[in-house]
Amino acid sequence: MSRAELERFFFLDDVDRGLVETKRRDHNKLGFSLQLVTVRNAGAFLDDPLDVPVELVDYLAEQLGIDDASCVKSYGERAMTRLEHQWEIRRAEKWREFSEVEGELGEWIEARAWTTGDGPKRCSTPRWDGCGNGGCCCRV
Repeated sequence: MSRAELERFFFLDDVDRGLVETKRRDHNKLGFSLQLVTVRNAGAFLDDPLDVPVELVDYLAEQLGIDDASCVKSYGERAMTRLEHQWEIRRAEKWREFSEVEGELGEWIEARAWTTGDGPKRCSTPRWDGCGNGGCCCRV
């Protein structure tokens, strides 16, 4: 992963840093930030939030001023931490499970298809965001 890709897709802005800084320990700050940036880019939380390139962990640690990025290995020692962080990210970013919005999305596509002439396939592209891939999240 190049530096340009890291900066383009995984930069933490001031709002992100504000969320991250509420975590007390460095490993939780890094783990939380990993989940935050990966759900934005993958559209789903990873089963293993640490299953990312080491360059990404190092880049986030650099942004957060964490000297030892390997501390992230301790992330999730407490089973509920990963899930609690996911819930917090969902609330803060206004992500919802696809199953919660599937009907609403279908209605929106149908209404748009009838009023614009674009057709269902073209209409779904802007809001679909890759949803429907089991366990992914959709922005509201």
